[in-house]
Amino acid sequence: MEPECILVSAPTKAGERFICELLNRHLPVAAMTNSKAEAIRLKELGVKTIIIVDTMDQLAWKNPKFPVGQVYLFERSFTLCCRYIQICRSWTSKPICVVTDSDHARLVYKSLGAAFVVHSRSEDVSFLIPKG
Repeated sequence: MEPECILVSAPTKAGERFICELLNRHLPVAAMTNSKAEAIRLKELGVKTIIIVDTMDQLAWKNPKFPVGQVYLFERSFTLCCRYIQICRSWTSKPICVVTDSDHARLVYKSLGAAFVVHSRSEDVSFLIPKG
């Protein structure tokens, strides 16, 4: 059975550092984005599996060809983060964690399916990486 990938949306420096730490620990990681330019940046970081989603077309939100485990969404845009939660919630029953430095209502993210909302202004959130 194929191992579950940790899925990350990383449009921020904290997200990039988080992905680099996952890769350094040799954990199975995939990234998602809605931007071809960001996909190129993610490849440059070393991410091999990248999902480019069309956030406007719900019919295009098909399950990835690999099992999705935990999801980490680094917020740059409140609206986009909300959409990513909606997309990812159907892909996994594992926790979705939103990492934000803003004061947006945690209840909105939770009502959409996020299990955790972490407020951090630090670029180092490696403490979120699952142990084991």
